[in-house]
Amino acid sequence: MFLRQIFDPYLAQYAYLVGCQRTGEALVIDPERDIDRYRKVAAENGLRITAVAETHIHADFVSGGREFASDPEVHLYLSAEGGPDWTYQWPGSRPNTHLLRHGDHFMVGNIRVEAVHTPGHTPEHLSYLITDLGGGANQPIALATGDFVFVGDVGRPDLLESAAGQKGVMEPSARRLRESLHDRLAPYADYLQILPAHGAGSACGKALGAVPTTTLGYERRFNGALRLAQADGEAFVKEILSGQPEPPLYFATMKRVNRDGIAVTGGVPKPPRLDAAEFAARAADAHILDARGDRQAFDAGHAARAIHAPLRSPFFSTSVGSYLAENDTILLVLEDENDLDLAARQLYRMGFDHVAGWITVAEAGAAGLLTDRLPRIDFPAFDPAAARAEGEIIDVRTSAEFRHGHLEGARSFPYTRLKARLGELPKDRRLFLHCGTGKRASLAASFLRSAGLDAVHIDGVCEECERIAQAEGAAH
Repeated sequence: MFLRQIFDPYLAQYAYLVGCQRTGEALVIDPERDIDRYRKVAAENGLRITAVAETHIHADFVSGGREFASDPEVHLYLSAEGGPDWTYQWPGSRPNTHLLRHGDHFMVGNIRVEAVHTPGHTPEHLSYLITDLGGGANQPIALATGDFVFVGDVGRPDLLESAAGQKGVMEPSARRLRESLHDRLAPYADYLQILPAHGAGSACGKALGAVPTTTLGYERRFNGALRLAQADGEAFVKEILSGQPEPPLYFATMKRVNRDGIAVTGGVPKPPRLDAAEFAARAADAHILDARGDRQAFDAGHAARAIHAPLRSPFFSTSVGSYLAENDTILLVLEDENDLDLAARQLYRMGFDHVAGWITVAEAGAAGLLTDRLPRIDFPAFDPAAARAEGEIIDVRTSAEFRHGHLEGARSFPYTRLKARLGELPKDRRLFLHCGTGKRASLAASFLRSAGLDAVHIDGVCEECERIAQAEGAAH
């Protein structure tokens, strides 16, 4: 048996390639949309991908299942659980599509894969129990848990309400999750490997570990959420629903796209390189993403209405997913032409298909396009009292962080939900935006400036927030 974890560090997402080395057949679990990566790994190891399985309808990326399904020979395995609202629509009557219920199984060469219904994160959620029959095993080696169990945490049950807008389902989902954790894992031995779909940095949980895999026995001992689910159901429900970060707005779009379908493109599009005149001509009808990692350089000079989206960090996807809509036309300002493939892939993974072109920072600067400034104040020089007299202090950290401690008079506007709350911000006052380190405030302030508001980026560590949190006895 062949097993390889394939990691996207920017969405903190894990897919799995599971192959039978005897027959050369392989399964990929939870692939992202740019499927050439998985085919490359398979080919390098003498395998061909004959099957694709999804644990659930994803919220943070476009599934690669639809791209794989363009090959009629590939078998597609999807959940039939969860009821009509959580039934996959896009496969229709496609041949070689298999809808699985709890206890159903299929074979990939000599490897047995069994569906285990593990609802809570979503109603249709499946985990996959993997047994290497070809290697002589009669007990499973691993459980691909999707967003059910992570290293150090469990999947959040609030997204149907906080991201997809289904009112009143948060607490019932938490109770379902507790039942799944309590009942579904009970039969399995401690040595069972846990293969999660996400790691540290994902918005699909609040305390995910950075270790890529784990075992059930380790999680039984040291996963606080799992231990609480086993010991005290009411305490688990309260704890799992508290302190979850606000999800980016695009999560709701991903749920719809992954249920109903998206265009099959055959690969990541390659946007055209534009000269300065072409870029300027298209800029009026496009959203500009400045992908530089240096926020101080962005503040000092950028294209008019550009939004800061640092490419080589998780903040690229968060900025794009929080401030743009799926059909928006996008222009990219890249530090280097070698950044194009990564930028195009990240946008493609999130369903942003309308990239009209790109230019480098050097080219844009030489042509005089980087003329806008984002007012910036270092935290040590920031005077909150003066800011309150002149305008308003906007805290763009999560609601949980704000509750733990905040500057006097500050208003809470989590940066991932800022676009949905634009109407609550005054258009005639200066807005002083801060977070915990300056990174999130950079994204948020650039977005507000692009929307015509007078925003100031407060950069650096908010030591006062930390001091207040500690004085209140809050973990911050």
